[in-house]
Amino acid sequence: MNQTSTSLNTSPWPHRLAVLLCAATFPLLFVGALVTTRQAGMAVPDWPTTFGYNLFLYPLASWFAAPWNVFVEHGHRLFGAWVGMLTIALLIALWLRDDRAWMRALGLFALVLVIGQGVLGGMRVRLNEQLLAQVHGCVAPLFFATTVALGVFTSRLWRQAKRGSEPRASRRIQVAALSTTFLAYVQMVVGSELRHIAADASTDRFRIAVWFHLLLAAAIAVHVLMLWIRTIRFPVRISPLRRPAGFLAAVVLVQIILGGTTWLLKYGWPAGLLGAEPLAGWTNTAGTLVPSLIVTAHVATGSLVLGVSLMVALRSLRLLAPVSKAISLQPCVLEAAR
Repeated sequence: MNQTSTSLNTSPWPHRLAVLLCAATFPLLFVGALVTTRQAGMAVPDWPTTFGYNLFLYPLASWFAAPWNVFVEHGHRLFGAWVGMLTIALLIALWLRDDRAWMRALGLFALVLVIGQGVLGGMRVRLNEQLLAQVHGCVAPLFFATTVALGVFTSRLWRQAKRGSEPRASRRIQVAALSTTFLAYVQMVVGSELRHIAADASTDRFRIAVWFHLLLAAAIAVHVLMLWIRTIRFPVRISPLRRPAGFLAAVVLVQIILGGTTWLLKYGWPAGLLGAEPLAGWTNTAGTLVPSLIVTAHVATGSLVLGVSLMVALRSLRLLAPVSKAISLQPCVLEAAR
């Protein structure tokens, strides 16, 4: 490899921007979820303008003095624009400083995804269509997962690691991580269905969605526990896997607590599960500010579970891909694991 190519591969800017983009996307998910929780999606009835103003020129005094729902919705739009600009900056950095064609393609995919997400949000307002809001809620964690992947792929660990490990143990960790990632995203889709279910929806539809949500939660908890145990029992201590796997287990525990609290705040106990009519009119709201924040935190933490499980999965594929039947790690993997 020539000196120019080496310089491109070792530039820190793509990774810095990828981490910044990921860090900015997570609070955007929280604010977006808060919009749904508070049913504030139509608080600003026009798009791409805000009450006739250019998005960036809407007076600060009017914004800060506006009703809470207007404040949240306009803030969500501004936050989304900021994330879009970061995505453009990352794509430029990848194009200039990363010589991997597939990384440039992934950066372009992220840009298309964030633009599409913005258009979905805008069309949801212009058409006042609940289905578009639900699709918007499903694309958001997908974009967050893409930012996590960009952060992993641009990291020094990914660029410098050499593959190697005991094949059977490696395969078990990889399968557990990949299946957890898949289940976490399916759970986000089911959660979006619950969040956007119509007030006149049938009791059976609501109950089926709730039970599916609970079963997926149990499956994710089991998968995460297995993943954590397998990283601990792995023949060689690899911190880039152990630490995020342990963090993932802690996040899932918090998510379970938030899920139970969310149910109590929105429906009481055990309405909707044992035959009582669900309070369908409450499916998107949680009362005052503090309950709304708790419910919203449950949604945002679901995306965090998705992102961390994806990071573990990608790292396991990079570090643990079997190259022999013997237990052998290349020196750079051992160095990264310390």
